Amino acid sequence: MKKIISIVLLVLLVAAFCLGGCTKKTEVITIAHKDYTEQRITGQLLSVYLESKGFATEVNELAGTMICYTALKNDKITMYAEFTGSAYGAIFDQTEIIGVQETYDYVKNMSETKDGITWMDPLGWNNTYVLSVRTDTAEKYNLKTIDDLIAVAPDFILGCDKEFQNRADGLPGLKEAYPGLEFKEEVSMDQGLTYAALNDGKIDVNVSYSTDGRIAKFGLVNLEDNKNFFPPYYVTPILKIEYADAHPEVVAALLELSEKWSDEDMQKYNLLVDEGANARDVATQMLKDAGLI
Repeated sequence: MKKIISIVLLVLLVAAFCLGGCTKKTEVITIAHKDYTEQRITGQLLSVYLESKGFATEVNELAGTMICYTALKNDKITMYAEFTGSAYGAIFDQTEIIGVQETYDYVKNMSETKDGITWMDPLGWNNTYVLSVRTDTAEKYNLKTIDDLIAVAPDFILGCDKEFQNRADGLPGLKEAYPGLEFKEEVSMDQGLTYAALNDGKIDVNVSYSTDGRIAKFGLVNLEDNKNFFPPYYVTPILKIEYADAHPEVVAALLELSEKWSDEDMQKYNLLVDEGANARDVATQMLKDAGLI
């Protein structure tokens, strides 16, 4: 009888252990990303790495910053990767220029105190905005800075995505920082189409991402932001504090991704996907190149 009781107790202990420690890895972690190349790669990056640690994940594409952040705040998703500058300007409507660490500290503190959302460590690269022109345009008009652009902007067509046209850290703030910067036309299009449009002469100025590989591919010239308008945009996984506290093993896995990739790395990986590679395959290669899997 004692032997039977011992076996029953052992079974119960094993069951209790599994219920307490195993179920967390069977929960599906819902990862969102925005609707362009780099975000698609980043969403898959989080998914592939967490799955390599034994977690189940599901990746969903949403749209812009506010849609992703609101989904997280309302517990519709588990996590996504946000940019420090996007949170600073678009979510918290700040325009004062501050440093890299100060921007991170500000958005982390505001997210935690206002929305119960915490920020992990940045993944390494800074995908800030830059205004790009073709080489012939830069040479013809002697364009080196955004200030130089002001005199000729009335004859130029600007291409950008819809979100940039409305954000405080986008076009409205840029025009305020550079008085007199008015374009003949401002064309909204998918970010993935803007570089080819610039290269083909359909637009004259593009709002580019500094980590986009097509800048180098098309030999574009990035104009210096001589008034330092654009804040730093370090991509960082974010999730609810309550979830992070309940899942320290997920937090530990995310922190292992800290500072692993540079701007130049992301130009290479982004270009692979823009030229037809699968985002999940490229994310897997990123992890392999970093020695993480």
